Amino acid sequence: MAPMTEIKDLAAGRAALAICESLLIALTELKVLNDHDARGVLEDAAAAHRGVESAAPDAAIHTEAAHMIEKIISVRNALPPR
Repeated sequence: MAPMTEIKDLAAGRAALAICESLLIALTELKVLNDHDARGVLEDAAAAHRGVESAAPDAAIHTEAAHMIEKIISVRNALPPR
């Protein structure tokens, strides 16, 4: 079993991702953001993680974060291509 600190960090990351994803869905459903803008938010977030230098100590974490965000984009069929 992972140390409690690691479990809490992983849980915090998952909670943050779920909250942000839910907020984007709610904002598009309420017409505060259109689908194009919501996709742009996700693409910008993924690009920020992809932009981290490969020599950075946490580069693998950023790469995985970018992949997770890109998966959200790909499974959200309601978002039209940009």
